[in-house]
Amino acid sequence: MRIREDDLTGEEVARLLEEHLADMHAVTPPESVHALDLASLGAPDVTFWSVWEGDELLGCGALRELDARSGEIKSMRTARRHRGRGVASRMLEHIVREAVRRGYRRLHLETGSMPEFAPARAMYARHGFEPCGPFAEYTEDPNSVFMTRVL
Repeated sequence: MRIREDDLTGEEVARLLEEHLADMHAVTPPESVHALDLASLGAPDVTFWSVWEGDELLGCGALRELDARSGEIKSMRTARRHRGRGVASRMLEHIVREAVRRGYRRLHLETGSMPEFAPARAMYARHGFEPCGPFAEYTEDPNSVFMTRVL
């Protein structure tokens, strides 16, 4: 598996992000979908990475800077056919290393509270993330679970 910073111009990445947004909208009320679209992932405060094996896209993830000392994990996604191979864990470890390199003291994330998100919540917990309250521009939402990790 090779992780690279991605410029968001490839068709494979666009398809994976479309799949991600479609799945989020299929299980989450519209007002509770916080996934970023392709244009938003290109914002200056977001760094986006893709995970590859040869020419095949396995997954992606992003880090959004909240301030000089904290960041938010965004757009974690593993392609359906590659789930269960540790793609998300590798991406998460990469993002944590980058956050430490940047001098962040804390990482945050928002994920869904529905059963479909249980594997993601468990993976984040295995990597040291703990439940917390809303952060940044988020507000209390029964459809969201907020998690954080001190670095």
